[in-house]
Amino acid sequence: MSSLLSRLAPPDGARQYEKRLGRGIGSGLGKTCGRGQKGQKARQPGNINKLHFQGGQTPIQRRLPKRGFNVPFPVKTVSVNVGDLDGFKAGDEVNEQALRDARLVQGRKVRIKLLGEGEVAKKLTVSAHAFSASAKEKIEKAGGKIVLLAPLHGEAPEASDDKS
Repeated sequence: MSSLLSRLAPPDGARQYEKRLGRGIGSGLGKTCGRGQKGQKARQPGNINKLHFQGGQTPIQRRLPKRGFNVPFPVKTVSVNVGDLDGFKAGDEVNEQALRDARLVQGRKVRIKLLGEGEVAKKLTVSAHAFSASAKEKIEKAGGKIVLLAPLHGEAPEASDDKS
């Protein structure tokens, strides 16, 4: 058993020896160490491998004008029409999970807004982040109830009518 352990070695090609630079003329990597003579690539700091480097020319991302503003964490709003709520049974509670199960809302951290397109004839309790005036009217006309959800993180809260 001990004779086997003493003969263990990695397979051929598994280990690659590091280049020993500047160790004399006979090594093949002496004097200039494989960098050639003079020039930018032969100097101490090494090659310029920056992603947008264009050889000292002003890079294109600095030459082009900057316009607009990108919101770093945008709040995406998904609109659901009142007519889409037809698939629910009368008396159902239509919340975010129910809308996701019905494949009406997709994506993570989305704001749900109900719009008034279509008709609703069933009494439903609908929870969403926002309602259009016509959607609110149609749901309440059918005998349903609306529940306003708290705003998502990063979203401005909606202005309320009460002065408390």
